Amino acid sequence: MPIPVGSKAPDFSLKSKSATGVSDVKLADNLGKKNTLVLFFPLAFTGVCTKEFCDVSGGLNAYSLLNADVIGISVDSPFAQEAWALKEKIGVRLASDLNKKTASDYGVLLPDLGGFGATSARAAFVIDRQGVVQYSEQTPTPKDLPNFDAIKAALARLG
Repeated sequence: MPIPVGSKAPDFSLKSKSATGVSDVKLADNLGKKNTLVLFFPLAFTGVCTKEFCDVSGGLNAYSLLNADVIGISVDSPFAQEAWALKEKIGVRLASDLNKKTASDYGVLLPDLGGFGATSARAAFVIDRQGVVQYSEQTPTPKDLPNFDAIKAALARLG
């Protein structure tokens, strides 16, 4: 079960790889500054994940206007995430949960996905500037996309 609305969001410090090198992605960096949309996804280079992140990348400006930073998290290595982002022109900051701790902390770790082992479920969390979860969704199956209209509405309420 994903952590519920009203919960304090577990902080995380994950690695991200881009053309400028490896960096740390921390939820704490946004606290007091902006809201955060955390999108968990099962695996890079898969059809549904690619559609989700290409769509979100195409609409990143809408999230910026809602004072939100978007972070995508999967159990892939940061190097695989970077290759996928370059290939698909994904503009969302991706973070590697290689040890699966963050997915577990958020209650969205699937023990086995199609024989590939443990991955994160497809899930979305809106976290306000104080670090409190304001929207929590795990999709019924990894093939289903989160409700982005509800996500944007939650962000709009936060101002």
